[in-house]
This record gives sequence, C-alpha cells and structure tokens, in this order.
Amino acid sequence: MKNISLDITKAACFLQAGAVEAFEPKVKAAQEALENGTCPGNDFLGWLHLPTEITPAFLDEIEATAKVLRDNCEAVVVAGIGGSYLGARAVIEALSDSFGWLIQDGKNPTILFAGNNIGEDYLFELTEYLKGKKFGVINISKSGTTTETALTFRLLKKQCEAQRGKEEAKKVIVAVTDAKRGAARTCADKEGYKSFIIPDNVGGRFSVLTPVGLLPIACAGFDIKALVQGAQDMEKACGKDVPFTENLAAQYAAVRNGLYQSGKKIEIMVNYQPKLHFVSEWWKQLYGESEGKDKKGIFPASVDFTTDLHSMGQWIQDGERTIFETVISIEEPEKKLLFPSDEENLDGLNFLAGKRVDEVNKMAELGTRLAHVDGGVPNIRISVPKLNEYYIGQLIYFFEIGCGISGNVLGVNPFNQPGVEAYKKNMFALLDKPGYEEESKAIKARLESEN
Repeated sequence: MKNISLDITKAACFLQAGAVEAFEPKVKAAQEALENGTCPGNDFLGWLHLPTEITPAFLDEIEATAKVLRDNCEAVVVAGIGGSYLGARAVIEALSDSFGWLIQDGKNPTILFAGNNIGEDYLFELTEYLKGKKFGVINISKSGTTTETALTFRLLKKQCEAQRGKEEAKKVIVAVTDAKRGAARTCADKEGYKSFIIPDNVGGRFSVLTPVGLLPIACAGFDIKALVQGAQDMEKACGKDVPFTENLAAQYAAVRNGLYQSGKKIEIMVNYQPKLHFVSEWWKQLYGESEGKDKKGIFPASVDFTTDLHSMGQWIQDGERTIFETVISIEEPEKKLLFPSDEENLDGLNFLAGKRVDEVNKMAELGTRLAHVDGGVPNIRISVPKLNEYYIGQLIYFFEIGCGISGNVLGVNPFNQPGVEAYKKNMFALLDKPGYEEESKAIKARLESEN
C-alpha cells in the first residue's frame, strides 16, 4: 500500500530559493532531540514510538471490552475534553456514515460525546435522549477532577445506575485514567469498573493511539488494528534516519516554520470532505496547544470547503496576506455517485451529466488552489489515497511527529500547556471552590473595582 504524500511546491515558491533546505540542520537536530529525550518536555515523549510498541494482545483486550459495550448498549457516551475526545471523534466521524446517527440500524451503538463543555441545555438534552435507552459510558480523565468531564460523568453515572441497576451499570462503565492516582482511578477501583491506563508520558493531545482513542473507535465498529498499522508505517516513513527530502514530517515542519518566519502567522487547515471536519478540530488542538506559547506560534484555523468558500473564501482570497493553507485531499471517495442529465437543463449543468460528483469536487479543489496561490496564499497539499482506518492512522502519526519537530524548531516546549490553567484558576475562585479562598477574595475585589 502506498503512503500519504506531501506537496510543498506551492508553498516553497513563496520563500527564497533554498529556504526550505536551509531548515534541514534545525529539523534534524529537533528530531534527534526527540529521539534522544533531550528536548523540553522530554517526560512526555511516550507517543513517539507508541505505534510500534502496541502489541496484538493489547489491541485484543481493547476489542474485547468494546464488544461488551457494543453487545449491551444502544448508545455509548464518551466523557472527555480536549485530547480525551477529539482524536476519537475525528476518526469516528471521518469513517462513519454521515447520517448513521439517524439510521440507527442496530449494528453499532450510537457514539455520543460529552464532558467537553458545561452547556446546561446540552447536558439536559443528552440526559433526556438517554432516558429509556441502554447506554454505557467511557470516562476519560487522568485526574477525574477536570470540571467539564467530572460534572458530566457524575450525571451519567447516576442515570446509568438508575436505569440499569448498579450491578449491570458496572459492566458498561469503563474508566480510562491514571494507573494509580486521581479521583477517576479511585472511583474505578471502588466500583469495579473495567479500566485502561493513560500512560504518564503521553499528553492528552497525543493520546489518540492509546485507549483514550482506541476504545471509542473500536466501540464504533472500526478496525483499530488497521489504524495502528497505518501509524506504524508512518512512524517508519518519518524515522530520524529517513533523508530530509523523503521525510514528510521533516518537510512539513521546515516549510511551515519557513513561512512563519516570512510573516505567515496563520495556518488554515482545509478539507473538501465534510467527514474531515473533526480531523481539523483535533489538528487545531494538537498544534495550537503545542506551539502557542512564549508569545509565539502559528495560529491554527480551519475551513470546510467548498462550504466555507461562500463565507470565508473572500477573506482568504483577498484579505491580509498573513496566512497559508494546508489542504487534505482524499484521492478516491468510498462511494460513487454520477451527476444526472435533465431535459430542461434550467440550471445549465448538463455539461456535467455522467461525471462523478467527486470529479466536480476535485476541480473545485484545483481551481481554488490555483486562485489562492495567485492571490498570494501559500498552499501545502497532503494527499490521502482513501479515507479508511489505515490512512487515518498514517495521518495521525504524521501530524504528531510533525508537531513535535516543528515545536522544537520554533524553540518552545511542545508538550506542556501552562496557559490552559489560567481560566481554571479564575473559574474555581469565582465558584468559591475550597482551597481557593484567597483567590476568591482577590478576584471578587477586582470585579468590584472594575464596576
């Protein structure tokens, strides 16, 4: 099977001749620092060789647990936030029937996502939907005290026990958490839930190939062994000894850093397949949380084309030239649909009769790329042969290793997220959480003075 491919020619042409190649020593040093564990955040490098370290027995255990949930649940709620749900949702939505949640044919449980917001209407409507349904829960949290997820899990645990009985509920609640510490681990041990470990050395946004992502994906009925195989093959294709010109991740890290240094501050992830929307959402967290620190970093944004060509297209074509695009292009769609002929031809589209809808989509993609490049927008193109588990696995690892290299080239710690804690501290102070008494006084005094 061939790999995904990368075309940087329409981005490198915006840089001085040899600019990408000039990054080779920096990129090589960055990747060696990852391999040698000498980079900042080196205690969070467990994802680096994770694909090749996953054993068949481990995947069998994941699939066995998924089967219990699939056999006993009409719906499975994945409770998690950030990296604890985005990776799984990206894969599931990319591979699912677009209207599968409406069909509900009984072959697969409906996979729902919660614990990623504090919307009261959302949670009320979720609990209403689950009334009378046989549902299970995958609670994903290292600490078990993340507000959004903990609040949601408390609601779902109570409801599941009320509807199924406590003993039966234990069979369909699974914890993915720390090996020894935290409220979620304590709860799982006390209640006797099946549990899986989030490795200490894998951060949330890099965790899709751990049980964090693999268990929900398996519950949705997808082939996690093919997913992991794709990641394993990409790990080899992006190894530290692969020549710079053949290493997709090294090339990606080099060209995006070159563009950043030339004044391109925003990277827009583009897709032409609606199924890839949450792949972009996962990518935004991966790169935004990894690189956005020390007052630097490329801002990750995303658009769904051709839909957003009728909204954001104007800005991208003619707005401030501080942007570049990375386009994910799917070479061959799973389904086939031909454009019909019409006798009256009122819309004037008979010239498309007999063509595949994807051919029209591909010409829209090519036409947009030409227009945007002509308009001063550098374009990187990632070509994916098919949208299946194997190639999604490749894409996941490509972006992960590309992020690790790129963050090191940028000169930041790609594996911490100190800025995420600021809002939590303020929220807890405003809610009068025990232990935040001094912070509560200070923030309330501040708000009174500002009023």
